[in-house]
Amino acid sequence: MTPKISDTSPEAERVQIQILRAMPSWRKFKLINDMIVTTRKLALAGLRERFPRASEQELRRRLTTLLLGPELATKAYGPEPDPPTVP
Repeated sequence: MTPKISDTSPEAERVQIQILRAMPSWRKFKLINDMIVTTRKLALAGLRERFPRASEQELRRRLTTLLLGPELATKAYGPEPDPPTVP
C-alpha cells in the first residue's frame, strides 16, 4: 500500500484506514461537518484580517464569494464591496 499522505507512515495510514472503515456513517458525517465548519471559521478569520473594518454582514458576503466564486455569488447576492475579495 502506497501512503496517500506524504508525512504519514504506511503503518499509521493502515491504522487510520481501519478506524475509518469501522466508524459508523453518522460519525463520518459529523467529522466532515466539523471540518466544513472549521474551514469556514478559518476563512472568516482570514477575511477579518484582510478587511479589518468590514462588518459581519460584509464578511459573510465576502465568504460567499470564496465559497461560490465571484460570478455566482454576484448573481445570488449582488455585487460585493470594493476591493474585491478575489482579484
